[in-house]
Amino acid sequence: MLMKTNTAKHNYAARIGRVVDYLHDHLEDELNLDLLADVAAMSRWHWHRVYTAMQGETVAATVRRLRLTRAADRLANSDSDIGEIASRAGYTTSEAFGRAFKQSYGASPAAYREAGSHSRFKAAQHAIDAAGFPVEIVTLPSLQCIARPHRGSYMTIDRAFGQLYAEAVPAGLVTRQSQMIGVYYDDPDAVAEEDLRSAACLVIEGQVPDGFEGLETGGGTYARLSYTGPYADMRDAYRWLMGVWLPASGYEAVDQPILEFYLNSPADTPPTELRTDILLPVGN
Repeated sequence: MLMKTNTAKHNYAARIGRVVDYLHDHLEDELNLDLLADVAAMSRWHWHRVYTAMQGETVAATVRRLRLTRAADRLANSDSDIGEIASRAGYTTSEAFGRAFKQSYGASPAAYREAGSHSRFKAAQHAIDAAGFPVEIVTLPSLQCIARPHRGSYMTIDRAFGQLYAEAVPAGLVTRQSQMIGVYYDDPDAVAEEDLRSAACLVIEGQVPDGFEGLETGGGTYARLSYTGPYADMRDAYRWLMGVWLPASGYEAVDQPILEFYLNSPADTPPTELRTDILLPVGN
């Protein structure tokens, strides 16, 4: 009986994982619950309850969050027309998009593009203001994680986190104290977007359970930039940290990947209140 239960758990994880993949691959298409039930190969009556319990939010909330996150990225990091961004986010009018975006991000799309948190880092970068934001030097231990690798835009690592969550929840590895970490190996300004390597990680205690991929983060000295705001704005925080703070700091970057510690969850936190510790490995 125990073997059958474990098999069922992994089966449910795989089914919800297929839905996560499908949502990311078809985010700009029309989506409905019956179609996603077919993707999950589960009962139309019950599959959505399973998804919500395993992912921590409804499918509608996931789709809305991911679409607005992509829209915020395009507003902050491209010159795309706002009407085009609205359409790609699934809104038939710019007005409807504007209302939805302001509800989540606290500003209209135009105001966000002009004065979102990314603009403060841009200003500090242009002014070569190395003291513009507080950076702490901290010592971290190595951390044992289960991991899901991701290749492609860092803005789409949510796919890997969704997959990891779908596997970790039924295995009993997720608690209220669980720490989620992103590991980022490449420079998005130097490596083609489709080739960027990263990993979604969940810190665990003890050995990596069977069926999961393990990853151990490097311990040592890190420069910690505590960032608050939408993930879409973080590109300019990185540019300030690497291009302004680091050259003035007296430290050298160490040949280890950058880490991001996520201190709250986009599933239940407004984008403007998301807290992330960006950790750059450094040495003298």
